[in-house]
Amino acid sequence: MPNEKMIQAINEQINKELFSAYFYLAMQAYFSSLNLDGFANYFRVQVQEERDHALGFFNYLNKVGGKVTLTEIAKPQNDFSSPQEVFELALKHEQFVTRSIYSLMDIARETKDHTSEIFLQWYVTEQAEEEENMGRVLNKLKLIKEDGAGLFMIDSELAQRVYAPAVIPGITL
Repeated sequence: MPNEKMIQAINEQINKELFSAYFYLAMQAYFSSLNLDGFANYFRVQVQEERDHALGFFNYLNKVGGKVTLTEIAKPQNDFSSPQEVFELALKHEQFVTRSIYSLMDIARETKDHTSEIFLQWYVTEQAEEEENMGRVLNKLKLIKEDGAGLFMIDSELAQRVYAPAVIPGITL
């Protein structure tokens, strides 16, 4: 079983992942209000992925004998000025989550918790993908600036994104 420091940190990570889902739900609502259904779809899928990430930590903690302690989820930002701002915020948030995952990995290494270290490796890889995906869309938005035709092209592209449940080795969601 992980030590108390790791259990507490994983519980905090569960909250961060659930907040991420809530934050992205606010972004989905923003894009839905603009009738940008592809962007809304992108964040709908993101909400589902973040929920999976939280459940992965939740199930891992239960599997290794730790106690899950759920806490209040903070209210997310609900007002945005542009699609570019949304993706800037989303990328910044993913970078925050990445640093948090790295901190968990540091705790695992410091406490010689090899089981948690192996479990966390999936999240390290996943975060690199999350940052890349957010950054890619942000770069496209920067390229098109305020061009409506470009925005609709990106919207069509993002409409193609499909949710695929996370497959975290050793963890059943």
